Amino acid sequence: MKLNMVLAFLAFGAALTLPDAARAHPKLVEGSPAANVAAAKPTFVKLTFSERLMPKLSGATLIMTGMPGMANHPDMKMPGIATGIAADGKSIMLTSSTPLPAGTYRVDWAVVGADTHRVTGAHSFAVK
Repeated sequence: MKLNMVLAFLAFGAALTLPDAARAHPKLVEGSPAANVAAAKPTFVKLTFSERLMPKLSGATLIMTGMPGMANHPDMKMPGIATGIAADGKSIMLTSSTPLPAGTYRVDWAVVGADTHRVTGAHSFAVK
């Protein structure tokens, strides 16, 4: 019984010494264009996370959710968008060869960090 208590205490102490990155999931810390802001015809979207991402297990999709003058615009995956992990290892870049048209957008993302847990979310913005 004493051995089990000693082992439990040692395991708890070891868990306290783990770096925060080993215990936490990646969190979205910044988006460009910023969340819920109207940008002027961007050619890229950048999402930056709290830690390095596993490139083969992380990605994002750009969805147009609304277009001026079109009531009930259905969600539409934007064609021709290149997606990849930026050189910093913490950011997902979605790049278009032409400026995004006016409308509202949502980036659906899924990332995996050092803890190997998949985290998903969305980032919304508008283009004027």
